[in-house]
Amino acid sequence: MGKDVVVIDVAELNDPVQRPMVVKNIGNACREKGFFLMINHGIPQKVLDEALGTAFRFFDLPMKEKSRYMSNDVYKPVRYGTSLKDGEDKVQFWRVFLKQYAHPLNEWVQQWPDNPPDYREKMGDYAVKARLLAIQIMGAITESLGLGPNYIKKDMEDGVQVVTVNCYPPCPEPHMTLGLPPHSDYSCITIVLHSSSGLEIMDTSSETWRSVPGLHGALQVHVGDHVEVLSNGHYKSMLHRVKVNNERTRVSIASFHSLRMDEKMATAKELITDEHPKNYKESSFKDFLDFLSKNDIAEGKSFIGSLKIN
Repeated sequence: MGKDVVVIDVAELNDPVQRPMVVKNIGNACREKGFFLMINHGIPQKVLDEALGTAFRFFDLPMKEKSRYMSNDVYKPVRYGTSLKDGEDKVQFWRVFLKQYAHPLNEWVQQWPDNPPDYREKMGDYAVKARLLAIQIMGAITESLGLGPNYIKKDMEDGVQVVTVNCYPPCPEPHMTLGLPPHSDYSCITIVLHSSSGLEIMDTSSETWRSVPGLHGALQVHVGDHVEVLSNGHYKSMLHRVKVNNERTRVSIASFHSLRMDEKMATAKELITDEHPKNYKESSFKDFLDFLSKNDIAEGKSFIGSLKIN
């Protein structure tokens, strides 16, 4: 692993002796990078492989089949598209995606693709396990902020989960395009599973892009805008982008975890002081969708930027 990438052994969070040090390490990663990798996270390799496998098979389907889910409506719970704003971008990005609401799974899964035949089962199994993992990790993040592990646990349990399955086909001129432009995630946290490396994160200390090496079986955690708001800027949402290659298709599965649709994330009052006054407006997942429907992130518009007070 590169020296810049923090690797967290999630199993150690369950050990009362080791937990304080792991929580501290998670806090440091959130403060300095907004990113870390997880190993021993409890999701079996078979579940990861089957989720990626059914995703590859979905994107291999004829366009007629996939286009059943095509939509420009950012509010739709299941939609297929071809770039951040579904083909309306000024700049073209080399990506197709399927976004789907995933919690509660039994409310949404019937709207998910039924082809490939195992898609709902395999992707659903991964989504449920990723959500439980996200709740555990958010507990460690709030604990690292001095707020305790249960500070927003109930809100996260009742919250929105959106699973976005991204496909980056081989690109004949990879140096001329991006899979995704620079952006941060609107979520509290995002858990990402991918078939091969391609993520680059902004190193804020040197203002340079750093590629993230792959680690088989590991999952990525991105700190999102709503953790930045909650922490009053002590933790920063991670600016990242996706590079493409000219050799092979890359698939990633990003599981975004937020509060309920209309529930506002506010800065924790415990983290507002004279030295650190409140820096962010409250916002919800619905507010993000409203922002996305009116702004083009590819042009550098930033949701977190719209929330800053000072």
